[in-house]
Amino acid sequence: MGDECPSGGARVIAAVAAAALLSADALGIVPAPQSVQAFTATYAVPRQIAIAAQSPDERNVAAFAVAFFAQRGIAARVVSPSDTAAQLRFTTQALSANASPQAYRLHVGDDGMRVNAAAGAGLFYGLQTLEELFPANGNLIHQVEITDAPRFRWRGIHLDVSRHFFGVPVVERYIEVAAHFKLNVFHWHLTDDQGWRIQILRYPRLTQVGACRSGTEVGNDPTTIDPHRYCGFYTQAQIREVVAYAKRRYVTVVPEIEMPGHATAAVASYPWLTCLPGHYEVLKVWGGSDDNFCPTPRTFAFLRGVLSEVLALFPGPYVHIGGDEVPREAWKASPAVQRLMRDRHITTYAGVQAYFTRVIEQFLNSKHRRMVGWDEILDGGVSQTATIMSWRGISGGIAAARAGNDVVISPDPPLYLDHYQGDPTVEPLAIGGYTTLERLYNYDPMPPGLTASQQRHILGAQGNLWTEFIPTPELLFYRLLPRELAVAEMTWTPAQLRSWPSFSTRMRTQYAWLQAQNLPFHIPNPTMRLTGMDGLEVAGLQPNLRGISAGVVGPAVRVALDEAVPNAVIYYTTDGSSPSAHSTRYTAPVDLRLAPDARAELRAIAVLSNGRRSFATTLVLYRAGAQTP
Repeated sequence: MGDECPSGGARVIAAVAAAALLSADALGIVPAPQSVQAFTATYAVPRQIAIAAQSPDERNVAAFAVAFFAQRGIAARVVSPSDTAAQLRFTTQALSANASPQAYRLHVGDDGMRVNAAAGAGLFYGLQTLEELFPANGNLIHQVEITDAPRFRWRGIHLDVSRHFFGVPVVERYIEVAAHFKLNVFHWHLTDDQGWRIQILRYPRLTQVGACRSGTEVGNDPTTIDPHRYCGFYTQAQIREVVAYAKRRYVTVVPEIEMPGHATAAVASYPWLTCLPGHYEVLKVWGGSDDNFCPTPRTFAFLRGVLSEVLALFPGPYVHIGGDEVPREAWKASPAVQRLMRDRHITTYAGVQAYFTRVIEQFLNSKHRRMVGWDEILDGGVSQTATIMSWRGISGGIAAARAGNDVVISPDPPLYLDHYQGDPTVEPLAIGGYTTLERLYNYDPMPPGLTASQQRHILGAQGNLWTEFIPTPELLFYRLLPRELAVAEMTWTPAQLRSWPSFSTRMRTQYAWLQAQNLPFHIPNPTMRLTGMDGLEVAGLQPNLRGISAGVVGPAVRVALDEAVPNAVIYYTTDGSSPSAHSTRYTAPVDLRLAPDARAELRAIAVLSNGRRSFATTLVLYRAGAQTP
């Protein structure tokens, strides 16, 4: 990297070469960079620093650095690149002929800190990595040489605000956390059967009527309705605010306006949009309905009007039009649809949806935008300009990539983050499914069997968070975290550099960061390691879905407990009762002795300083030779 430090560069390299190396895992960086040289030598960040920046992108990222340093009691000011006393420099320069605009190089040495990148996104990601070098307390950071670039272009996170609405501060916090971990696409699901959440000036009833429902399903029982009126939508000014907030963090916002299905909120506002006009209400229960948009000239004029306002609010290249779970009963009974099929020589109702999709895509393409749809839009055929979001497994994504369409991998499971993370009998109610952090982390979003040219159509992957069972911001972030970090690493870090043991080690640093940010997250259960009287590890005891391990052992075992979250306190019981913060505090391995025909049980929880706690890990042991149930 001598070309980046023209004055004294050789001396810097010589000093770095002489320094002792440090394990990259010790830095705790997530997502893991492509190349890391970390050293035991440190750099003491002074209490007053100057940050060199000049271009608009450099100054934008420098402003984030100023705010970060202020939180740590460091007074920072932005100066011109000619100021030789600057301790941190942001420099826009080509890293290599083929370098991604999101790539960066980070240097921390005796001569200070530097972030070099070809564009603003790379500078921003370099700053996020620099922030991760700082310990929880103090401003002494390890010297490093990091060269980094993302594996995929699309590193997405999704939020459904139709089932439960979240205000601008929550949405911006959601984007802020995603951007910190180098995710760069925010998929905003704005309309559905249960609510229309975006103001459209030419169609005011969409928010006057469609943004409210007269009740909400309680839990997962459609026969039980909370009768309170539930409302919420974003004004166009608020939408612009969120889009600008994301842009400053190099996040592209992709709006989703559902069509032709999941349209009940729109149909309740303007009943003539459906094939069978009548009286409709915004859906109070989860799931969908038969209230589709009718493929008539009047409906298409309405949708062009809606999308025209959407395009004015969202400058990004993509617009998501949904296209999933489209029931066709209303179409089958519609004279208008029968005429369309006859006039257009359409022989199936999948073909009707394909026609609908092509009309909308042609409009979007005429405005220089690209259409994204769930993989159902493949059923009747799509043009090669459509981008496919593969959620019903990966077969749709594979077919699309082979046909020359761009693809975002987002299967349910494991990339649906509304699933349970732990024991469903004690976790907050979820839609179902079970996706642990480890299971999600070990998923590779690159489908097998694709040629090199087909693989280039895999834009990346995305985690989706649907909110039927997420009524509060606290539960929103609890479902999101820490699994969002696994999504970040699977989409950023090269596959050959990913390692669950490494990720688990680095997550200790990230759990501390989540605590410092006062973000709710799923706290991992304490882990247990068993050794026998001979000191050898007892193998083969794996926790089940409920976090229970069971097995047959000798007359005595020693159980060592460990918490994944730094500074968590472990409490345990051995009498079968549920542990609490009033139970025995773990300070040393626990010896369990089993009499013949006896069993032993140990339960443990981890408790954070803010009182939040994990669910219990349970160990049930039987004496060798004893009867087991």
